[in-house]
Amino acid sequence: MDLRLGGKIAVVTGGGGAICGAIARGLALEGVSVAIWDISLQAAERKAEKINGELRDIGQGLRAQELQPGRSMRSEVCAFECDVLSTVKVKAAVERTIERFGTIDILLNGAGGSRKEATTSERLSFFDLDPEAMEQVVGLNYMSAVLPSKEVGRVFAEKRSGVILNISSVSGTRPLTRAVSYCSGKAAINNFTQWLAVYMAKEHSPAIRVNAIAPGFVLTEQNRFLLEDPATKGLTERGSAILAHVPMGRLGTPEDIVGAALWLLSDQARFVTGAVIPVDGGFSAQSGV
Repeated sequence: MDLRLGGKIAVVTGGGGAICGAIARGLALEGVSVAIWDISLQAAERKAEKINGELRDIGQGLRAQELQPGRSMRSEVCAFECDVLSTVKVKAAVERTIERFGTIDILLNGAGGSRKEATTSERLSFFDLDPEAMEQVVGLNYMSAVLPSKEVGRVFAEKRSGVILNISSVSGTRPLTRAVSYCSGKAAINNFTQWLAVYMAKEHSPAIRVNAIAPGFVLTEQNRFLLEDPATKGLTERGSAILAHVPMGRLGTPEDIVGAALWLLSDQARFVTGAVIPVDGGFSAQSGV
């Protein structure tokens, strides 16, 4: 499938992490220049350096086929420090990105996370959760998409085209035990995705699309301690419980998310907007009985 992404410019928030870093790599290999925004400049720089090294090895985005007039086939990945919960810092990141690349065509909202103070456990009941921590986690997984969508969305509205892709979670539609705040934030992302898709299409241009991907359980270095026993390399009790509800019988990898993301970001999905696509090995399709 010819995705025809070559020559476009993408912003990837949270791009220093595993899933969004993998998508940033996938975009770059398709000839897209990528601005990795991350609250950790070091994480963004490490990811950018790794991807740029790979691009040099394979000839700088040679998979790109058809480019828009004035666009270069030579893709490049740049790192920018950005706290996506700060309007001032998001505005500054937009300015720096446009100064470097000229425009923005794609926004991938991937920043997110959780805190143990906002998650129930054997030691911490719902009644004892810290309200401030809960508010922070909901904001981290919701406003982290809202603020970049506002500022990059202005660019899209002005040129009447663009694609926004939010990284949600299966927990946004099927709440997981313990992760009450994280699930609430992702549920908000799903609703926001649909609302923004309608708003941008009706108020600005039907050529502006907004969708979301809802990954299932993806094994990364951040959650490995929860899912994998370091001594045996087998699954923990919670990991086994999760796997029992995944029809495909395995945990996901960051690379498993890339194909769906590239499709939604390309013109191959030009009639898809307001969708939340699960990429979860069938987790959300199984009733459990």
